[in-house]
Amino acid sequence: MNLSETAFIRKLYPTDDFTKSSCFGLRWFTPTNEVPLCGHATLASAAVLFRKKNMNPSLTFKTLSGELKARKAGDEIILDLPLYFTYPQDFQEVEELVKAAVGDLSVQEVRYSPDTKKLLICLSEAYERYDLENLKVDAQRLLLADKTGKIKGVIITVKGDHHKNPDSYDFYSRYFAPWNGISEDPVTGSAHAVLSSYWSQQLGKNKLCAFQCSSRGGELKILLRQDGRLDIGGQACFVLEGFLAFEK
Repeated sequence: MNLSETAFIRKLYPTDDFTKSSCFGLRWFTPTNEVPLCGHATLASAAVLFRKKNMNPSLTFKTLSGELKARKAGDEIILDLPLYFTYPQDFQEVEELVKAAVGDLSVQEVRYSPDTKKLLICLSEAYERYDLENLKVDAQRLLLADKTGKIKGVIITVKGDHHKNPDSYDFYSRYFAPWNGISEDPVTGSAHAVLSSYWSQQLGKNKLCAFQCSSRGGELKILLRQDGRLDIGGQACFVLEGFLAFEK
């Protein structure tokens, strides 16, 4: 399917039922390894269960990132995700990696999320969405440029112009994770669990509208809750269904 993660849903107990139970185990795998959090694959998992006539209004998934919830809201599914904070990063330690990511573009700030091992690079406010979209990033160069051994993904972001145009976005981003076998991810829930805390502090607001500028692209509606977690809403589209047959 040319997507970064595959989700595996499992019953927690033999007596559980995919149409009646409200709590399941969930794990995500890239082509190379298991990852601790994936927003889109969680949304897809909930969509499949709801499509299979699971009548519960909310589902709980036990994952490597703790309990995650998904609930129906009209034609959308709202995910309850953890919120991860970033901290100032010593620029000299990652200078080569930043250069590999953004070239000669001016950088406003570099921060690091120890919980997710993601490096966040915020471009100067002189740049706009167009500059981010046209950035040529060689993901394999990122692997070679990282000398820290602590990074599993690179987020490049720039401020949006929602403050000038209400129909626009608060911020834009792109995400690269060759450490997990992903050159560039189309739209990334786990990256926005990091981006949301950063831009909420920068903009002084808890409701955000974001756009990830990959070739596929995607819009995210975000709410930072008072309990320190995150709501991200999205829709699902079914394109393929199949069955595995095992011969004795």
